[in-house]
Amino acid sequence: MTSASKPSPKPTRVSRVAEALRQAILKGDLAPGAKVNLDHLRERFDVSLSPMREAMARLVADGLVSFEDQRGYTITPLSRANLAEVTALRADLETSALGHAVERAGLDWESDVLAALHRLDRTRRDPDRPETLEAWETAHTEFHAALIGGCRMPLLVGFCTVLHNLTDRYRRLPAPRVPAGRDGPTSCDGPAGCDGAAEHRAIAEAAVARDGPQAVALLRAHIERTGADLAIRLPPDIH
Repeated sequence: MTSASKPSPKPTRVSRVAEALRQAILKGDLAPGAKVNLDHLRERFDVSLSPMREAMARLVADGLVSFEDQRGYTITPLSRANLAEVTALRADLETSALGHAVERAGLDWESDVLAALHRLDRTRRDPDRPETLEAWETAHTEFHAALIGGCRMPLLVGFCTVLHNLTDRYRRLPAPRVPAGRDGPTSCDGPAGCDGAAEHRAIAEAAVARDGPQAVALLRAHIERTGADLAIRLPPDIH
C-alpha cells in the first residue's frame, strides 16, 4: 500500500474530546468567560483527568480556552479588541496562504475550490432550522480551507484554521441588526454569518483564473468586511 492510499489514523480519545469541546465552544454551549469544571467534563466524556487536561491544553493553544495558575481554565471571553486582532491576522495570513496557493497549486486544487464553492452556494440557511445553520457553517469552513489548501505550507494553514475558528465564535452570536449591502441566503440574519455569496464566487473565480493579486485583494476585503459586520453585531455588554 502506498503512502497516498493509507487510511487516515483513527482519532485518539484526546482528539475526540478536544474536537467535541471545540464544537461546544464555537456553538456557545460552553459560554464565553465561563469557568471550566474539569470534573463535570470528565464525567460527561467518560475520561480520566489526564486526557481531559491534554484536550484542554490543545484548546488553550487554539485560543479558545485560557489558563491561569490557581484559577484554572476559563472559556476565552469575547471582546471587540480580540475580534479586531483576529480579523487583522486573518486578513494577513489567509491572504498570504491564498497567494501561495495560486502560484503553487495544481488542477486538483482548482477542482477542490470550485466544488467547495458549489456546496456552499447550494447550502441554504433557515434560522428556524438549526441543522441548516450548522450545515452552512461546515460548508463555509470547507470553502475557506479549500482556498488556502494548495499553499503547501502546513504551519500557515494551521494558523489560518485557528483564526477561522476564533472568527466563528463571533459569527454564531445572534445578530441584533443586519448590515446592508451584502448578499447571501440570509445575509446576517441569525447566527449563520454575514458572508455574501457573490464575494465567495468572485474570490474563487479569481483564484482558479490564477489572478493572484485580484484573489488576494478580494479575500482581504471579504475578511475585513466580515470583521466590521461582526463588530456591529456584538452586544453592547461586550467591550
